[in-house]
Amino acid sequence: MAADDIVAAAPLLEDHDIVPGSVDHRGRRIRDRPSFGGWRSAAFIIVVEVAERFAYFGISSNLITYLTGPLGESTAAAAANVNTWSGTATLLPVVGAIVADSFLGRYTTIVVASLIYAVGLGLLTLSASLTSEAATKSQEVLFFTALYLVAIGQGGHKPCVQAFGADQFDEHHPKESKAKASFFNYWYCSMAIGINVALLIVVYVQDNLNWAVGFGIPCLSMVVALFTFLLGRSTYRFSSKRVEERNPFLRIGHVIARAFRSSGNHSKVSSGVTTSEGEAYLSSQSSHQFKFLNKALFIQRDSTMDEEEQLKQLCSVKDIEMTKQLLRLVPIWFSILAYAVVFAQVSTFFTKQGATLDRTIFPNFQIPPASLQFFLGTAIIVFIPLYDRVFVPIASSLTLNPTGITTLQRMGTGMFLSVVSMVVAATIEMKRLRMAKDREMGSIMSIWWLVPQYVVCGVSDVFTIVGLQEFFYEEVPKELKSLGLSFYLGVLGVGSFLSGFLVSVIDEMTVAGEEGNQGWFADDLDEGHLDYFYWLLAGISGLWFVGYLYFARSYVYREK
Repeated sequence: MAADDIVAAAPLLEDHDIVPGSVDHRGRRIRDRPSFGGWRSAAFIIVVEVAERFAYFGISSNLITYLTGPLGESTAAAAANVNTWSGTATLLPVVGAIVADSFLGRYTTIVVASLIYAVGLGLLTLSASLTSEAATKSQEVLFFTALYLVAIGQGGHKPCVQAFGADQFDEHHPKESKAKASFFNYWYCSMAIGINVALLIVVYVQDNLNWAVGFGIPCLSMVVALFTFLLGRSTYRFSSKRVEERNPFLRIGHVIARAFRSSGNHSKVSSGVTTSEGEAYLSSQSSHQFKFLNKALFIQRDSTMDEEEQLKQLCSVKDIEMTKQLLRLVPIWFSILAYAVVFAQVSTFFTKQGATLDRTIFPNFQIPPASLQFFLGTAIIVFIPLYDRVFVPIASSLTLNPTGITTLQRMGTGMFLSVVSMVVAATIEMKRLRMAKDREMGSIMSIWWLVPQYVVCGVSDVFTIVGLQEFFYEEVPKELKSLGLSFYLGVLGVGSFLSGFLVSVIDEMTVAGEEGNQGWFADDLDEGHLDYFYWLLAGISGLWFVGYLYFARSYVYREK
């Protein structure tokens, strides 16, 4: 049994040095607060996250270059493969969160996922070392097997590490509660730093030295991350998980099953439910939304079981409301998908654009195309303090909201900026195509022209990505907080799949014209029309943004 799943054998004592709800790595109640948890333990976990993000972006940020280079794929096929893999990697954290919350616990899930992660990166390195100018079928199979092992490892790692880091702070302790808020700030900034270092170092090695070494460095980073995490084991606080309540996922499933099995024409309210609590709920405003779930409070008239047996199978008001809380998030989740499609372009077509430009930064030095994502990360690092120290106070004075704007308003602002980023990208691509036609006259666009679209995307992420994290964490039921942290990744995952689907369909349609037409996504971008695709995404995102505004206006925040 995982250490964070150990149930405390006796009630915790009321003492300043005892941390309620926490045990050490041996399952003992923590009686010496300063010796466990806090920044001492969080430092280990932050280092782990920096190393993991370094490893992940050392692979993902330049993947399209490897696919179109050593593996010899077309631009459209490579973009679709990157989107499919990225979508899988960002959807799997939902599964990882369920596994951690229901079975293994966070600590054990992190260790197992890290091992899978390291093995995947090791096989990726082996695959690159075996691939020569033309990859064989078996080498391609090895490469993609390794790539999806990395996705599986990331799926178990990502949703648990941040939550486990937050577990090291006692939210009921005044000083630790403040430190916990700071932890999330340091976490996000440290993550951005790890990503930027990967974009500068790993991508340069891959493009200019050797792909095997370029994949081997992330592998070494992941091994260091696992070693660091294990090194801090004796300092961690683990949750003393209680077993009185059933698994929340089973409770939600039970509510839905009972609601569908019950029928309004053949049921009656159980006498065990028509208590003051049940009657109050059925007459409350909350009960009017997703009313079909209220049937879970009813029993069947023609049931062969007696009423006492049926009462044992009925759902509580708490379980029904928990299920409704999740369903309320569904329209918001779907209305964010267009933003996620735009987000997917940064590591695919933005990188291919950069490969066609003059990337000279210093004499005899060219920046790798994928390293341009450095500007996005820098925009995030610079804008977060500006948002916190400048934007929030100004907005608070106007809205009287302590956070300046609500999380839905924050997410909506980022969605609007994502539309702007596509307009900017399309405009710049149109200019690049015009300059490409004049290239025989010595005209070539500088890499600096792409900086605006990266910066706008970075600022958009500060609003939408951070807003998504906060929104889904705060709005999910209390029992599912760790799952909430994986929901925003699920949005990005589905967005990547949708992007890959759009690319495949458009490529099929635009190539099917006259002979010699290479479509929008020609291998030589100078012969294609990537600007059309960006304008299409701008239009889709604009329409989706209108839908988001509709659902956001009618959304009622969960009572805290």
